[in-house]
Amino acid sequence: MANTTIYDVAGAAKVSLATVSRVMNNPEKVNPETREKVLKVIKDLGYRPNAIARGLASRKSTTVGIIMSDVSRAAGAQLLGGILDVAKKYEYAVKLFEMDEDSDKKEVMRQVVAEQVDGILFLNDELDPNEMGMVLNHISDAQIPVVLCNACYDEKDIPSVAIDYEEATYDITKELLQSGKKKIYLASTVHKYAINYKKIAGYTKAMKEAGLEPLVFRTSGDVSINTLHFQEFLKNNKVEAIIAVRDSIAVNFINVAFKQGFKVPDDIVVVGLQNTKYALLSRPTLTCVDTPVYDIGAVSMRLLTKFMTHEDVTDTKVLLPYKIVERESTK
Repeated sequence: MANTTIYDVAGAAKVSLATVSRVMNNPEKVNPETREKVLKVIKDLGYRPNAIARGLASRKSTTVGIIMSDVSRAAGAQLLGGILDVAKKYEYAVKLFEMDEDSDKKEVMRQVVAEQVDGILFLNDELDPNEMGMVLNHISDAQIPVVLCNACYDEKDIPSVAIDYEEATYDITKELLQSGKKKIYLASTVHKYAINYKKIAGYTKAMKEAGLEPLVFRTSGDVSINTLHFQEFLKNNKVEAIIAVRDSIAVNFINVAFKQGFKVPDDIVVVGLQNTKYALLSRPTLTCVDTPVYDIGAVSMRLLTKFMTHEDVTDTKVLLPYKIVERESTK
């Protein structure tokens, strides 16, 4: 092929530009199967790297692709904060890819692979198992290192960083039960998030152990929709405590309850499961399970760095510690 470039080789071999560069310059750092595949493509395409091309390839900056659904949520912004701080330290370039519920997931993944990123942090927690499997297959075929950052996927041994959301929600539910509360509701979302299923599992386990019926209701992330929903909910249900999967939902509930004559925490205690900025802005301030979101982002970036630099990694499933922060909404 005339004028074949290193980019053509990387695309045909479905590997990153950095991998092609390593095959040419440091072949011992590439696993044999990948090395042979790249060498075959180089031969088939008739690629002849010159000294200048090798120099450019070796000086290529490391690029990390971040795939997420929504950057507007407070937790997402905190995750990015941790990721970007570590990325700056290593002088990585960062490219952000949006994959929301309306996206063509396959097309997004084609774009990510075409950008020749050296590693991927996957922050999207909204995919069903089939969609997640498709995404991970694309990444695997392109042989790009990936780390799930605050996203859950149990079916494959994919590197990930999060907290134990099931255990954390179990712990806070048990604490409310031990305080004498029985009518404890969990406010989750209509939209499907894998992490929320973990939270529901922990809550359900605690309620059933106490011989009580789990009381899960689903609402929206939209304040106007939630407000109407909570107004009707409080008219028709006796509520002693509510645990919300998002702090914003918890604060929305407090505001509606206040307008309908309920006092928090005297009549209803309220807990959030994130500990974002909303928890401190709320009145009363919000008791939360403290999810160390910034740290999850930072540790995810450090873990991905180890994979990109071919370091030995013994623990690929990292669970960070969490704690319960008591504030005015439960006192």
